[in-house]
Amino acid sequence: MGGHKEQDVARQGFDVADAAPLLLDPQGVVAGWTARAERLLGYTASEAVGRKLAELLTAEAAERVPELVERCRVDGGWAGLLTARHRDGRPVGVIVRVTPTVEPKGRTSLLVLLSEPAGASGGALSRTVLEQMVAGSPIGIAIVDTNLRFVWSNTALEQFGGGSAEQRLGLRFADVQPGLDAEAVEARMRHVLRTGEPVVGYEHVGRIRSAPLRETAHMLSFTRLDDERGRPIGVYYTVVDITDRHRARQRLALLDRAGEHIGRSLDIMRTAQELADVVVPGLADVVTVDLLETVLGGAELPPGPLAETDTVALRRAGQKASQGELPQTVVEIGGVAGYLAGSPPVRCLTTGRSWRQDELTPLALEWAVGTAGERENTFLELGLQSVMIVPIRARGVTLGVTTFFRRHRRQPFDQDDTHLAEELVSRAALCVDNARRYTRERDAALVLQRSLLPRRLPEQDAVEVSACYRPADELTGLGGDWYDLIPLSGARVALVVGEVPGHGIDAAAAMGRLRTAVRTLAALDLPPEEVLAHLDDLVGRSAGDEGSAGGTEGTYGQSVGAGCVYVVYDPVDGRCTMAAAGHPAPAMVTPDGAVGFVELPQGPALGVGGPPFESVELTLAEGTTLALHTDGLLARDDEAQAAAGTEQERLRAALEERFPTLERRCRAVVDALAPARPYDDVALLMARTKRLAAGQVAVWDLPADPAVVAEARRTVVRQLTQWGLQELVFTTELVVSELVTNAIRYATGPVRLRLIRERALVCEVFDGGATAPHLRHPRAMDEGGRGLLLVSQLAQRWGTRFVADGKIIWAEQSLTGPAE
Repeated sequence: MGGHKEQDVARQGFDVADAAPLLLDPQGVVAGWTARAERLLGYTASEAVGRKLAELLTAEAAERVPELVERCRVDGGWAGLLTARHRDGRPVGVIVRVTPTVEPKGRTSLLVLLSEPAGASGGALSRTVLEQMVAGSPIGIAIVDTNLRFVWSNTALEQFGGGSAEQRLGLRFADVQPGLDAEAVEARMRHVLRTGEPVVGYEHVGRIRSAPLRETAHMLSFTRLDDERGRPIGVYYTVVDITDRHRARQRLALLDRAGEHIGRSLDIMRTAQELADVVVPGLADVVTVDLLETVLGGAELPPGPLAETDTVALRRAGQKASQGELPQTVVEIGGVAGYLAGSPPVRCLTTGRSWRQDELTPLALEWAVGTAGERENTFLELGLQSVMIVPIRARGVTLGVTTFFRRHRRQPFDQDDTHLAEELVSRAALCVDNARRYTRERDAALVLQRSLLPRRLPEQDAVEVSACYRPADELTGLGGDWYDLIPLSGARVALVVGEVPGHGIDAAAAMGRLRTAVRTLAALDLPPEEVLAHLDDLVGRSAGDEGSAGGTEGTYGQSVGAGCVYVVYDPVDGRCTMAAAGHPAPAMVTPDGAVGFVELPQGPALGVGGPPFESVELTLAEGTTLALHTDGLLARDDEAQAAAGTEQERLRAALEERFPTLERRCRAVVDALAPARPYDDVALLMARTKRLAAGQVAVWDLPADPAVVAEARRTVVRQLTQWGLQELVFTTELVVSELVTNAIRYATGPVRLRLIRERALVCEVFDGGATAPHLRHPRAMDEGGRGLLLVSQLAQRWGTRFVADGKIIWAEQSLTGPAE
């Protein structure tokens, strides 16, 4: 039973053409051997002829030979499976078919056909079945000869165009598919012919004859065909259409590129242009991006689609063409793109849905490009064929529209293209909306900071001053850098530069409060180190109170870690005193152009605690320039180039350049050291020192004798007459009389009177006392206490400042009329 089943399996589909024949005499001895038998079992003819068939089989198979020979005589033949022994000793499973033959002399011999099965099931397939499989396969299959000319192809290959199998005979690949890169394909064929190595999974993209307007992708595999002697006779290759997979990969790559390149800045116009740059030419040939004008201004928009109006005016924020520049008739970047009610762009804005049209005419494109008399020319010049419009929407708000065009010789947009465009525009819309929100916040912060910075520096005669401020770029946001010049008593000035950590409105507000605190402390005429000490204490205590009260950081909390440098310059004697809190020391340019840096003890940043602040005192020659700056001026992207010492060398080189004016020099230094859009805010304050002429200052030492008051008045009258200030004689006499009288009555040690004529007339009285006078409001019957009250009424301003060996009480009278 089992033998019959084995015989049936062996007979099913036995391929005689592929079998290895050999001849046995009646005794089962090999009488004839062939080359195919030699390739199958490894024995040469001399080794096989004369040996019994049983010797060529395994022991188990050899025992069956007598039975099989007998069955052939009875049944007229036999077919089945046996295991032969290869010449190298390994077993070889073979399909055997034995047929008796009759020779002319009447002897009966046996013809044996051996065939090695191709596999578990394939080995039993006949040539007819295999031909049906190849011819009827949905995969395109072809065979070319060694000259790469077609000798056979199946029906499935006709789906790619190029004609039927008969029409292909004798042609080359380039003859049947001129739209593909035939050289690359034939190069793979030659490689397979030369090496015998198969090429599997070669992907090729181009335009085939069956779809000339559509770019398609195919996967090809190549295998060499050999004859019986192992010589190459051609190449067998298969073709599979993988266009859908290729387009899916293209879409994913386009989305990845969009995620990488769109939204790299917080600039609305740049983001819109990035969208246009990404989709051309991968998705479209021409793209325009139009945004509502209110979007560009950062205004808050109502949710939902746009309300219907007669006309809608948008601004062209971005556009791109795959071939060269767009015609001049197209709206330029920043120009107004107006659309009439009912036009496709307006419908997209009012409905929030995309729109697509496969075939365009100049009339259908009337709303899109050019002006009334030029639309047809523009349409023909661009060669447009298909269009789709996608509204730009983010967070429920409509921001504008994006229009995609394809030219002729490209397949019109389909539904998949619309879905891809909507996904791309949706991603870009979020970036545009983020930029819009940031624009609004940045503009508010910039307005706030500009309002908190000095609009113009006060006029004075102590220094010639110029300042330059450059806000940070849109990615990091506006910071909290500031500068200031504060007039002090005695014709002195305070120069201040500082910065608050962080960015945005909070940093700008913290900067404003810190600047106000500095000006308030400066009005007390405190030394620089004491100003910073009070400021440090204020920031530390206020930040602690804000944190404990609300659990969130307020504006003074934002100031923790702020830096500040405070400089006081006296134009009478050229003395300059300065102190710093976590801030770079000023640079100094001498009148001969040499650049140096002040060796300033560096105190801790404000609010963080640490050792007390220290100051240094210098005497500056007239014409010396001080450069106070924030660290943003020397910030570098690469830390290696910003190593210690390199920053100062860069600043030194910039300051050594000569310029005709201080203003141009200040701006040139910022341009040389900071980019147009710096990572951090940049503030630079440059002050060129002046000296008051000897004739502008008069000093008298007075004995501590009440009788000297009258002499002091007479002396002052003479000095004012010499200066031509007779109109101030009366008030100045009263001020000097009261200040000198108080100094002699309540203080000890020498008394010194000094008059300074600058933009104001300053009257100063020095004494050795350590207590400050207090303004009183005496009652009608009181005999004293009216001196300082009288001074406060007569002078424009007055005050007290302490010096190393006493104090100075001063009063100012304006020489330029009432203050504005």
